[in-house]
Amino acid sequence: MTFLLWLLLLVISWPLALIALVAYPIVWVLLIPFRIVGISVNGVLDLLKSILTLPTRLISAGHR
Repeated sequence: MTFLLWLLLLVISWPLALIALVAYPIVWVLLIPFRIVGISVNGVLDLLKSILTLPTRLISAGHR
């Protein structure tokens, strides 16, 4: 689907399509630190959720 949209942009405005083709990898590399931070924050929030729900899971496991 993305390739078809790029081809459509190439037909409509080829300079803009070439700029997008060159800029996409640069933007992707620049966004890597934000992805790493997002993964880290997600991991910390999952850890906090696990810690906060541990007593409930232990109590409910004892009733089985």
